[in-house]
Amino acid sequence: MAKKMKWTTSNIPSQKGRIVVVTGANSGLGFHTSRALALKGARVIMACRNIQKGEEARQRILNEEPDLEPEVWMLNLADLASVKAFYEKFTTTFHRLDLLINNAGLMAIPYEKSEDGFEMQFGVNHLGHFSLTAQLWPLIRESAGARIVNVSSAAHHLGRIRFDDIHWEKKYSKWGAYGMSKLSNLLFTKELSRRFSGSGETVIVASSHPGYANTALHTKGALMKGSKLGVRSFRLANRIIAQPAFMGALPSLYAATAEGVDQGAYFGPGGFMRMKGWPAPDQPNSKRVTDEVARKLWDLSESLTGLKFAV
Repeated sequence: MAKKMKWTTSNIPSQKGRIVVVTGANSGLGFHTSRALALKGARVIMACRNIQKGEEARQRILNEEPDLEPEVWMLNLADLASVKAFYEKFTTTFHRLDLLINNAGLMAIPYEKSEDGFEMQFGVNHLGHFSLTAQLWPLIRESAGARIVNVSSAAHHLGRIRFDDIHWEKKYSKWGAYGMSKLSNLLFTKELSRRFSGSGETVIVASSHPGYANTALHTKGALMKGSKLGVRSFRLANRIIAQPAFMGALPSLYAATAEGVDQGAYFGPGGFMRMKGWPAPDQPNSKRVTDEVARKLWDLSESLTGLKFAV
C-alpha cells in the first residue's frame, strides 16, 4: 500500500457471513468500526460495558440500514468474570470467530483498580483483552482467514513495562500507566505473531493506532477527576486539532479487512506527524517493542489472568 493511498470504508470488501467482535463498540472508534463492518454485511457483536449506550449505538446503525444484524452483548473488561461470561455465551452461540477487534480502552484516568486488583488502565486495555483473546482463541483458529486486531496508540512511545510495580502501587502516573498499557498491546501483538510463525496458523494478528481522533476517550479522565477545565480543554483541542472519529477507525478497519496485511503489521494515519490522514503502514518503537519484553509480558499476563494461552 502506498503511504499516501486514500483508503476508505468503500474499499472494505464484503463481510457477508463473517462473525465479528468489537470491544468498546458503543462510541468513538468502536462505534465507527462496528458500523462500517455491519454495513458491509458482517454479523457484528458490539461488546460493551454499558448496555444502554450500546443499544443506542446499535439503533444508530439500524436507522441507516434496518436489515443489518448488529447485536449488543455485555462485556466489562475490568472484570475477568465478565470476560469469562462473554466467552461462555459466545461459545454456546457460535462455533467460530472471523474477526476480533480489541478496541476498548481507558486513557489517563485517576488511580483505580479493577475488580481483580489490577491497575485499571493495564487491566482493561491489556489484561482484559489478553484474557478475551486467549479464551476465544479456539474459535478464532476454526475460521479460515481470521484476524485479530489490537488497537494501540502513539502513546506507546512513552511506555515502559514496570515489572517491579506492574499495578503502579508505589508512584502512579496516569499518562505513564496509559503508555504502558498501549505498549502492552503492541508487545502482545508481537509475541502472538512470533508464536504463529512456522506454526501453520492462517490467523493474522495486527495492530493499529488512530492518531489523534476526536472521541470521548480524551475527556474520561477529566470527568472522573471532576475537572471542568480539563474537560473543556480536551474538547477544544479535539475540535481544533483532532481528525474525526471515523477517520481514526480507518487504520483498524484496514488491518482487519485489507488484502496483503502481513503478520504482525502495524497501521496508523499516514499524514501530519502520524496524527491525521488515511491509513498507512507504521512502525512501533523498536527500543520498547522487543522480543525479550514481549515474552516476559506474555508470561506475566498468563500468571495474572490465570490462563494458559495455548498457541
